[in-house]
Amino acid sequence: MRPLKRALPVLTAAVFALGAWPTTAHAFGEDNDHQPPGPSGGASGNSLTAGATATSVTVEQVSGGKSGTSGKGLAPVDPNWKPPACWYEPVATSEQVKAATDQLKKTPNENLVPVTPSLSWGEQLMVDTFEKGKSPSAGIKAYKNFNLGKDGKFWRGVVNPDMEDDTEAYNCQEILFWQDAGALPKIANAPTPKILASYAYDKVKVPDTEVELKPEGRSTVNLPTWVWLDKGTFEDVRVRAELPGTDVWAETTAKPVSLHLEPGTADARTFPASGECKVNEDGSIGTPYTKGSSKEDPPCGIAYQRATGGKPFQLKASVTWEITWQGSGGAGGDLPNGTFDGTQDVEVQEIQAINR
Repeated sequence: MRPLKRALPVLTAAVFALGAWPTTAHAFGEDNDHQPPGPSGGASGNSLTAGATATSVTVEQVSGGKSGTSGKGLAPVDPNWKPPACWYEPVATSEQVKAATDQLKKTPNENLVPVTPSLSWGEQLMVDTFEKGKSPSAGIKAYKNFNLGKDGKFWRGVVNPDMEDDTEAYNCQEILFWQDAGALPKIANAPTPKILASYAYDKVKVPDTEVELKPEGRSTVNLPTWVWLDKGTFEDVRVRAELPGTDVWAETTAKPVSLHLEPGTADARTFPASGECKVNEDGSIGTPYTKGSSKEDPPCGIAYQRATGGKPFQLKASVTWEITWQGSGGAGGDLPNGTFDGTQDVEVQEIQAINR
């Protein structure tokens, strides 16, 4: 578990006063043979023993075409936007917190219980705070007998595994706390549909961007190369994120809206001049080449003005995806558009005879 990067003055004073500041921080139950679950799965019903980045949030694609093979996600067009760095989740029942504390009593020097994403406690703090109802410091709520018999769960912060190095990843440092069933915590970074939608943004996988070119194989100097994508190549992609144990969910939808062309050389003209080809009403982009159109300007294409000379140009084609979301409670809105690009080789020849 990564060290705490930001000071927690009140808590630190309480821990040192009780002599229980951990020199090493291990989640209870972890060893070499049992690693915490990954970021996209649950924690086998007891996330109390999981690592800081083990979330119970589930994300699945519910509609859209095949995902790309690159494994990369969308790149937000807004450089200042970023997904949530952390949030709170239910991680354990009263019985599970009691079991973890009882295990500490048996083996006090072997394991600690993580009470925040970056802090773990030993036996004395766990017994005082969750069994005896004695708070170790002002601002830390204590509980009698682990709240056994009450309907609810203990919650704790979770760090987005893609944002571990962000300073905001340490904004979810509330000590393990109780939340009654059927209600959400009224604190900053409590789970909301927008948080889930933003988390799902990075999980949206769109098709690889590879366009159709005409002529195939080689283009010709000063003659337009037609670029298009057939309808159905790019469909709206929708993913659903849910937080089990709550009624919070969100669906994030990516819709293709344009294709941007970068020829790979300054010695070229794009059609249109901006290089931005809009998506047609039927979902296609550009227009397929037809015989006899070799000297016409395509609605989407490139005219190279010099030959490649043995080294192909790298045509970069970027599809812009419009991102919207809707979620529980009628919530909804927009997220920054995202782009997904691909490159392909283009050979350009300079010849007299042209066969199309």
